[in-house]
Amino acid sequence: MSEQPTPVATAHVTAPYGPLADALKTAAFGTVCATGPAQHAVLIEADDTGLTLRTHDWETAVSITVPTATVTRAGASLLPLAQLTKSLKAMMAGETKATAARTTVTLAGDLLTTDHLTVPLAALPVGEFAPAAKPSHVAAHLDAQDLYRQLQRVLPAACTDDTLPTLTAVQMTLEGHTLTLSATDRYRFAVADVPATPNPDHPATTPEHPLTALIPASVLNRIAKHLKTQTGPVAIAFGTPELTLTMGDTTFTIQPREGTLPGCAALFPTTVDTSLTLERATAQRALKKCAALITASGERGSPVTLRWDETGTLTLAPRIGEPDDLARIKGMPLTFATLHGPTPTDRELHTNPAFLADALAAFDATDTLTLHLRDPKPNSSLLPPLLLTTNPSPTGGDYRHLLMPVRVS
Repeated sequence: MSEQPTPVATAHVTAPYGPLADALKTAAFGTVCATGPAQHAVLIEADDTGLTLRTHDWETAVSITVPTATVTRAGASLLPLAQLTKSLKAMMAGETKATAARTTVTLAGDLLTTDHLTVPLAALPVGEFAPAAKPSHVAAHLDAQDLYRQLQRVLPAACTDDTLPTLTAVQMTLEGHTLTLSATDRYRFAVADVPATPNPDHPATTPEHPLTALIPASVLNRIAKHLKTQTGPVAIAFGTPELTLTMGDTTFTIQPREGTLPGCAALFPTTVDTSLTLERATAQRALKKCAALITASGERGSPVTLRWDETGTLTLAPRIGEPDDLARIKGMPLTFATLHGPTPTDRELHTNPAFLADALAAFDATDTLTLHLRDPKPNSSLLPPLLLTTNPSPTGGDYRHLLMPVRVS
């Protein structure tokens, strides 16, 4: 006769609704790709260290401690996350936001109680929940807002075509005092650097031995929403193969994709023929007008044109209408200053307006927006890409964006 497993005591806790609801909202990041009832649930663990909520959908695991909670009995409970979240919200119906936030919620196993109501939930056996791997040793610490800012810059460049899974992810590479983020969809390549403080107890990284992981952009988009309100350090750990980010009371453990992105060093130029600074606000205004004209014309998919005339004046114009119309279109003048090389004359560059909009949005108001140009090679059909950086040097700054031009007939 086989031995029956010892029953696990259920968790009994109390907590204010506001912090508990916020924690459950973040915990939901770990159920997006869940299959099976147990992984759609939240594991509630109560012990002498406090209350911890855990979710795990095989792509992302989330662990959150709730400091404002009080443990009345140690134990564990596995509850459907959607049912728990919706029930809590329903029990706050009719209350002001402030009153709801401070309302005490009691969870005793599968019983959910407030001052007015008690309802049972459909608890699952705790043993059915598959936990995530234990996080690896911390490799470095990052500033939360630095990481958020640079993620916002590279994420738009990640591919959204699921038939190219490697390109739907962001390469995160730690080398020395820098975490480099890179993303590409084949038509653009964005790279951003985040200052890192290496953990002295972790082996040092070198160019020959960096730490790297290819993380789904969809996961990082969700984590960025949490990062937006965070301050202080973020601990990063590279496991085999999981990557872990810990900020405050929350830990995200992410399953990386297989493969790596193409090395940006081979794609980004180290020398250019002309470098010039653009006035970002004016360029954005001009682009909005051009994009609106393309939409109004019904010619969706048309590029915009950066044009230097015979005097070197730069304009941005929509490429719409018949060939005869194109010659009559006058673009909006853009303010620029040449830093290096000759000012182009009688030259046109065509680019996707949405991609250009993403690139311009990635630069802060305090950044120096520098556009680097290379002359076409003689007898070559290849069009040199546009390079935008936050530094007058093509290899400098904490952000670089390579934008492939559009070929027009």
